[in-house]
Amino acid sequence: MAFPLRVLLLLFLSIPFSESESNLSFKYYKKSCPDFEKIVSETITTKQMSNPATAAGTLRLFFHDCMVEGCDASVLVASNSFNTAERDADVNLSLSGDGYEVVVKAKTTLELTCPNVVSCADILAVATRDLVTMVGGPFYKVLLGRKDGLVSKASRVEGNLPRTNMSMNQMINLFASKGFNVQEMVALTGGHTIGFSHCVEFSDRLYSYSKKHATDPEINSKFAAGLRSMCANYTTDKTMSAFNDVFTPGKFDNMYFKNLPRGLGLLASDNALVKDPRTRPFVELYATNQTAFFQDFSRAMQRLSVHGVKTERNGEVRNRCDQFNSIQT
Repeated sequence: MAFPLRVLLLLFLSIPFSESESNLSFKYYKKSCPDFEKIVSETITTKQMSNPATAAGTLRLFFHDCMVEGCDASVLVASNSFNTAERDADVNLSLSGDGYEVVVKAKTTLELTCPNVVSCADILAVATRDLVTMVGGPFYKVLLGRKDGLVSKASRVEGNLPRTNMSMNQMINLFASKGFNVQEMVALTGGHTIGFSHCVEFSDRLYSYSKKHATDPEINSKFAAGLRSMCANYTTDKTMSAFNDVFTPGKFDNMYFKNLPRGLGLLASDNALVKDPRTRPFVELYATNQTAFFQDFSRAMQRLSVHGVKTERNGEVRNRCDQFNSIQT
């Protein structure tokens, strides 16, 4: 049934937009930096080809940025004698250097092409989308016009990012506090289909699960044996890690969800998704329908990408992504 133009207009106007979101546009750099997306694309392609871990590292970096203070590139800021920045918070110490590097490289080129125009926050958002697409994931449109945040404090990180030992209630409540429902939480967690986790993040499932079982009995026995061998020296070598998806670790697909019912979820929080009745239906849906996963992941990423974005009034375009334009105390 066709709706009159006046009705459609009223429906559109009733959609809630924050002031910061309303300042964003898909064509924000069309005149001021027309080669923006081309430069980012070329940069991420070169980096991903030389280091295949870049896609997963950048996706995780973007998520950690947006969940704390919003998508404002605050996670890129380096600490100094006046301030301990987000990137030095305990949970962020394991963030991959590849994500930082790809943003810095793109920023360097962009500053030569159109200086003082493109924010680090926009570079990170588009680089993440392009890298996800490059390794087989869905393409989704990214609104542009974010400004870089003026605050980055390690003390503000804790409680804003999910931990592997959180209960499902804690996970759901955390995502709800950022405006995401259970289905969106599960879709975003599907980003674990690429990349790896350090052994220290799941060692308790391998060596000290309970008094009755040293190893979590819900882990596939052969998978557990392989992990115990791989992570044997994790206490002395903190870099030891394992792929989140043992079958297609470098491809963005729905294999992560297929693995969970088989006892092949690496983290306790991964395994919890297939056990809890609130999240299991979405795991089962995405395991059998990759198209549904891609569609829901795209929508969730679009929503995440505009979470807490900054505008001219409370942000800036940094000259360098790792430091504010003026010293912050």
